[in-house]
Amino acid sequence: MSASYELSAGVHVAACTPIDYSTNPPSSGEHYPSWADFGAYDFPLPRGYWVHNLEHGAVVVSYNCPDGCDDDVERAKAWLAQLTADATCSTGPARVLLVPDPLLDVPWAASAWGFTLCAECFDADAFSSFVDEHVGQPTAPEYTLCNIGVDFRADGTETCGAK
Repeated sequence: MSASYELSAGVHVAACTPIDYSTNPPSSGEHYPSWADFGAYDFPLPRGYWVHNLEHGAVVVSYNCPDGCDDDVERAKAWLAQLTADATCSTGPARVLLVPDPLLDVPWAASAWGFTLCAECFDADAFSSFVDEHVGQPTAPEYTLCNIGVDFRADGTETCGAK
């Protein structure tokens, strides 16, 4: 189910500061000064990093499958790999992240600045539609920033102890 929300201020706070979000998954609000490189993460990336991606017009697909959902995760990774850059950022990778999120209260979700989609399983068509509707949209305050963020997948990168 897709929903839109009133926006919370996109204020920078110190990295690793605890943040409470008004939506789950987050759809706007306080975030850390750095944002994440696009692509798939195999570990929970603290929300403060990827909410910054939302402010830059990205979409974050997150999942929480305590009983396992390996097949869905593999389908999601294949889906992510075939996405192309949006019209605003015509070069570079698609502005989409895939991250596990133990704080998520549904198995699958997508977030954009001011919008969320929640699902019981990975549905490529539903997530593709969400990306088409929301990635690079001017509802995100810094949607024209196309810079690649920090690759937290690299060894030794601080992720608030989440890695």
